[in-house]
Amino acid sequence: MTRISILITALCWSMATVAMTPLKRLPWLQKGDTIAILSPGGWVQQKVVDGGANTLRLWGFTPIAAANATKEWHGFGGTIEQRKEDLLWALRSPGIKAIMPTRGGDGTPHLLCEIPLDTLRRYPKWIIGFSDITALLSAEACAGYQSIHGSMCEAIARYNGTDTVSQAVLGMLTGRLPHYKVKPHPLNQRGRARGMLLGGNMSVYGGLAGSEYDFLKYIEKEDCILFIEDLGESIARVDRMLHLLELRGLLSHLKGIICGKFTKYTHPDIGYSDMYEMLHQYLQRYPIPVCYDFPVGHAHLQNFPMLVGSEVTFIVDDEGTELKFH
Repeated sequence: MTRISILITALCWSMATVAMTPLKRLPWLQKGDTIAILSPGGWVQQKVVDGGANTLRLWGFTPIAAANATKEWHGFGGTIEQRKEDLLWALRSPGIKAIMPTRGGDGTPHLLCEIPLDTLRRYPKWIIGFSDITALLSAEACAGYQSIHGSMCEAIARYNGTDTVSQAVLGMLTGRLPHYKVKPHPLNQRGRARGMLLGGNMSVYGGLAGSEYDFLKYIEKEDCILFIEDLGESIARVDRMLHLLELRGLLSHLKGIICGKFTKYTHPDIGYSDMYEMLHQYLQRYPIPVCYDFPVGHAHLQNFPMLVGSEVTFIVDDEGTELKFH
């Protein structure tokens, strides 16, 4: 298990001005604020909705479940129309301050064909999620707003919201920004950078390439730091995803790369002992800070929240990795 320390701090570092404009940040949540629970991706049982709602209630929020949160259609959380209805309800309801899906799972990108980007601009809400929910985080970024890559109802309910990762999600929702410190990895590339943090599930945001919902477009015009992670993708498939980023010219524009957890992947006969070895073959060619084994990914206790679209300082040195949110 990766050892990580978290410092909650408001300290600002003085660094040289960079060409980076952070996305708009919505007001932090207050006790009593309403959080909508819905299932834009995979289907869940009622106990997942109830467990997530109970944890949010323990945190002092007011949870409200969407009408179709437990509907099922071909393994998805309802038909596309039902999931669209729930998301539009959550966006358009003025009393709802944030949206927390029940889980990830296939299906969330369906909604991007149904909801114009202008709707997200007109009704900005905090969106919290990861995995397939990366599609919504990317869309929210393209609408100009920050979001939270972090655990959802299914995960925060597991320990009643008391574990370190769940508490970090709560802290981020209420404005207590973390300062992550992670032990060194032998493949790390030393360096220091400051920029806009983007990232999430590689296979999901890679599939948005060329669309108006593709937040990677910021990389060509802003100083950006990208974090990557995935689940169940083979070394060969991640190799292909990374090569596509390289073909688009995005790797050469990045100021730093954070390699998170790649879990449940297969080892095809392409000569690499593990995923990080393959990633290192690409990334060592770029003179930027790169870290490996950062605790963000599909395992809840190794999925610390990341504020997508925020300004961060990223430092990799002999002591390890530091990531500070401003």
